[in-house]
Amino acid sequence: MSRSELVRLSGVSKQQLSRLEGGQIRLRLDHLKPFAKHLGYTPEQMLLWGRYPGTGEGESSEARDEPLRRVPELDTRADPGGGVAKREVRKDGRHADPIKHEGWVFPASFVREQLHTSPERLLVIEANGDSMAPTVALGDRVIVDTGHKTPAPDGLYAIRDAFEGIVVKRLHVMRSAKQTHVKIISDNPKQGSEEVPLSELEVVGKVVCCLKLS
Repeated sequence: MSRSELVRLSGVSKQQLSRLEGGQIRLRLDHLKPFAKHLGYTPEQMLLWGRYPGTGEGESSEARDEPLRRVPELDTRADPGGGVAKREVRKDGRHADPIKHEGWVFPASFVREQLHTSPERLLVIEANGDSMAPTVALGDRVIVDTGHKTPAPDGLYAIRDAFEGIVVKRLHVMRSAKQTHVKIISDNPKQGSEEVPLSELEVVGKVVCCLKLS
């Protein structure tokens, strides 16, 4: 598809498209939605690729025909006691976490080659609060590999907090002869850290990707 045709169909000016393509404006989902349906991709695909496919030379037909994999997003804003049984949930041990009605879709090659896992193990979680800023800001999404429940190597993980919610924290394992502890760290220097025995820590999964949406 030519750039002129894309501009006509989307209603976005050539100047705005040029700024987006040139990286002068940071790509967000709301920027991509006017173009996505005309190009045959989802806004999420285009955000991951960091470009507008279909407007240049040499685009592979294999990329367009590549299968998509759906990944659910946790509804972190849902009331834990507000009718969870009546909606879609993700069961994790004794927990039933509410899932948003609309999930995410990612190219199969992205899941396989970049995340090095399978889509069945993935979960998208929205960050609430600023405890992990600037690494993960309020409203950012992280993709979590729920099959990775051991906090090794050190890094970003989704864990259960004291209120049985799911939060993202940086974990550092502190091994000792008596009992292994884990240091739970907030990247925001204004927030404190704490140490807990490894046996008392519930890891939901390892963060494998962060989606900056704003």
